Amino acid sequence: MRASRRRNLCPPPLVGDLLLPALLLLDIVTTRAPHELPVAVTLTAALALPLVWRRRAPLTVFGAVAAAAFVQWLTDVQLPADIALLVALYTAAAHAGRRGALVAAAVVEGGALLACLRWATHGAFLTPFVAVSAMVVAAAVLGVNARTTRAYLAALEERAARLEQQQDQQARLAVAEERTRITREMHDIVTHNLSVMVALTDAALYTQHRAPEKTTTAMLRISETGRQALTDMRRSLGVLRTDESDARRHPLPGIAQLDALADQMHAAGLPTRIEVQGGHTHIPATAQLTVYRLVQESLTNTLKHTPAGTHAKVRIQCSTDTVVVDVTDSGPRRPRPGATPSGHGISGMRERSAPYGGTLRAGALPGGGWGVHTRLFLGSGGVGSA
Repeated sequence: MRASRRRNLCPPPLVGDLLLPALLLLDIVTTRAPHELPVAVTLTAALALPLVWRRRAPLTVFGAVAAAAFVQWLTDVQLPADIALLVALYTAAAHAGRRGALVAAAVVEGGALLACLRWATHGAFLTPFVAVSAMVVAAAVLGVNARTTRAYLAALEERAARLEQQQDQQARLAVAEERTRITREMHDIVTHNLSVMVALTDAALYTQHRAPEKTTTAMLRISETGRQALTDMRRSLGVLRTDESDARRHPLPGIAQLDALADQMHAAGLPTRIEVQGGHTHIPATAQLTVYRLVQESLTNTLKHTPAGTHAKVRIQCSTDTVVVDVTDSGPRRPRPGATPSGHGISGMRERSAPYGGTLRAGALPGGGWGVHTRLFLGSGGVGSA
């Protein structure tokens, strides 16, 4: 903002380009004798006025000023407007390429040599020639430095724009990834808990006249499942906030919560046995959440697509570098009446396994039933297949 204010306070470039010709013409009008004015004013105008367009056509303006200076030399008239040659040289060096800058400097240096040969006093050629040559070199060097600085700043601006674009793309990718993660979490939570609640409701309707006490137990289970669903949703959406106390109050589910999941599935009509081999305390919380969701989705699919009397078995094998998840059931894969396939369960499990280098296998077992198998690699560089 401060740089923008400074730019707004600076006069337009055209004002500065008009100021020098005006001053040179004013100097000629006020210092020359009346009989010298026509020639002096004409040559001064020819030397200075082209500078007004020096930013638009630097080489053309330099050529015009150099031609006017040569005419001045031929007419043997000395003018302070010769400074326009240095300004034109600076502009050519600042806006043209290296070759153009060298040619312009050589032309001005040649003009300096001719001027010193004609107008220098006898025996004093070297001193004015060295002084004029130094000014020529200074103008050319300043122009080249200006061009280099402008190119450097342009490269920095381009790099900054590119970095900003990359950051914007990364931000959009992060948002899309987070949206996918939340969608997957919501799918697993809602699908699982609704499936359990539907199964419990069916059981309550079936036993409401024959065994009222079982109906009451089922209704209590439905209420508990609903509250658990709300807790899971609050936990999953809580990562969008910075409430650490809420995170400690509702930790992410892991392998230790599989027994509670098995009890919930058993109450819904799917007897489930959990078998965990090896210690799991060293497994990261995110990997344990992945294992829990894989098991939860697999058991939910079994509950939805198999008939009553089906049994499920979950086997978790934990080692230092891997976690193997096997979920099998004994029932045929026939959808229950009124059940509709979600279409996202298997793909969601594959997406959960992919960050750990695992590829999920799901399909009918040779001896009957259905199985889901995947292997998660915990190592940083381990990528394998199940």
